[in-house]
Amino acid sequence: MPTLEFKGKQFVYSHHLGVPFRELQVVPDKSLPADGKKPSLDDNLIIHGDNLEALKALLPTHAGKVDCIFIDPPYNTGNEGWCYNDNVRSPLMKEWLKKAANPVDKEDLERHDKWLCMMWPRINLLYELLSENGSFWITLDDNEVHHARKILDEIFGEECCVGQLAWQKRTSRENRAALSPSIDHLLLYTKGLPDSWRLKRNLIRASADGDESDSDTKGTIPFSAQGYRKNQVYKITTPTGLILDPPKGRCWGATESEFEKLKAQERVYWPKNGNGRPRIKPIEGQDKALVPNTLWLASEVGDTETSKKRLMEIFSERDELGIHAPKPHELVERIIQISTSTNSVVLDSFAGSGTTAHSVLEANKKDGLNRRFILVECEDYADSLTAERVRRVIKGYPYAGTQRMELYRENITWSTFEKKQAKVLEHIASIENLHGHEYDTIKKQIKDGVLTVTGERKVKETAPGLGGSFTYCVLGEPIDIESLLTGKNLPSFEALARYVFYTATGQSLEKVGKPAPDGLIGETELFRVHLFYQPNREWLRSNDSALNAERVTAIEQGNKGGKRAIVFAVAKFMSQKELTSRRIEFCQLPYAVHRILGD
Repeated sequence: MPTLEFKGKQFVYSHHLGVPFRELQVVPDKSLPADGKKPSLDDNLIIHGDNLEALKALLPTHAGKVDCIFIDPPYNTGNEGWCYNDNVRSPLMKEWLKKAANPVDKEDLERHDKWLCMMWPRINLLYELLSENGSFWITLDDNEVHHARKILDEIFGEECCVGQLAWQKRTSRENRAALSPSIDHLLLYTKGLPDSWRLKRNLIRASADGDESDSDTKGTIPFSAQGYRKNQVYKITTPTGLILDPPKGRCWGATESEFEKLKAQERVYWPKNGNGRPRIKPIEGQDKALVPNTLWLASEVGDTETSKKRLMEIFSERDELGIHAPKPHELVERIIQISTSTNSVVLDSFAGSGTTAHSVLEANKKDGLNRRFILVECEDYADSLTAERVRRVIKGYPYAGTQRMELYRENITWSTFEKKQAKVLEHIASIENLHGHEYDTIKKQIKDGVLTVTGERKVKETAPGLGGSFTYCVLGEPIDIESLLTGKNLPSFEALARYVFYTATGQSLEKVGKPAPDGLIGETELFRVHLFYQPNREWLRSNDSALNAERVTAIEQGNKGGKRAIVFAVAKFMSQKELTSRRIEFCQLPYAVHRILGD
């Protein structure tokens, strides 16, 4: 696979590994917890700080757990005023940046190199945070989209590119341009193979003018894929006993184990009275939905002009917000609709005006699911704009005028409407029953072949809130194990527990309990991880902090499955030879905190 070389790549290639872990510190007075509860890291999160360090700080709690990542980074047009100032440990890199222009402007001939140096470590950390079935979405324009595809191919794998979508960002024309720019690009990658993700992703609302034939394959998806993948070539036995191979020149749509899961979920359909090749039924509730296409029109998902107006409505008392072209929440809401489910985690590490959080709250309000968001914003407006927008859409905000919310849209022709009039009207009636109490009127309209159902409410003083909560965080001091020697900036027990668990296993720790007699903080399929620690300098220097025979006995008694135990402590009163015979690996704090891969 061809790779992209750029200035500084050899220095930033592994930079994300050296970024220090920092503790997420809750700021209660800037948080908005649920009634009767205290701010918690288990809630929605808004993090103020450098997004490279914030992403590293999230690894101990969220590695492999984020289902959808949407980012809207600097487009690198030369007019955005962004700076590249990552603290890369390389004299040559520092010398280059010392001589280079910052902020990056249009005259900077190395601005593409700097953008790639900035994005490379961040995408690597985002990849680690993404779940096995997660999806990664990034919006860009022509300035960097071609470069982005090459580094995404290298980090994710070329085979994990689902596609490049076009979003109509504006409907007006730019008469001063050689070609009036109408679209932005939306790149979509998955951590797993696209064919596997295809079977799990959601569909979008269908048109009413589709094929209404009585074909027994209506509404199902063929269980095959183009090309050849060895682990997706196997024999399938139909209910009638026929043994089938994949169609010629193709392979099955997923691995055999994934196919068995689909069968267990009763999502496999066998056409031709059980003799045909398997097809996949859509997830319940999506039988009248469609596969997303690669052209997203402004009429469906909004444009930058309408999104700026919506943002100014929320901040009606301000004349300017310093945000040039915020993404419409309808755009992000469609991404959420496609790629998330109940309890999904959605991450945006270039949060800007907080559109992603607004979209998650809006989606939860509509379908009753319990998705969570994590926003990261480095600029000073993280509280006054990003978090403040979220506060206002949760609680409601001052507004006078007419609010409109599109509740339903589908392509339809008059002949189709005549044939299915009763069915269409029945569906509209159900929408009115469900949402009628939220609006003054429900407006129905067919225009230019599109049926829209829109809720309208006249607001005199305050727009109603969507409900929800979040915790506002900042980044604490680096969790520097060497600080245990001096007693300065000692991390909390919970922060150190998450840190050593992640560094030992490469997995995030679900929940940290109180210190236990055997020091157990968590376990994986292979390991049980123990920590003996208190953030107290005198305790750390005492014999109480050491691994002794009593603690070893407690560790053994709790280890019913015979897993290997990894123990972090300041000292030990037993030889490693004896500990090894009892399947215990000792890691001395502060010196021996490292990832153990079971060698």
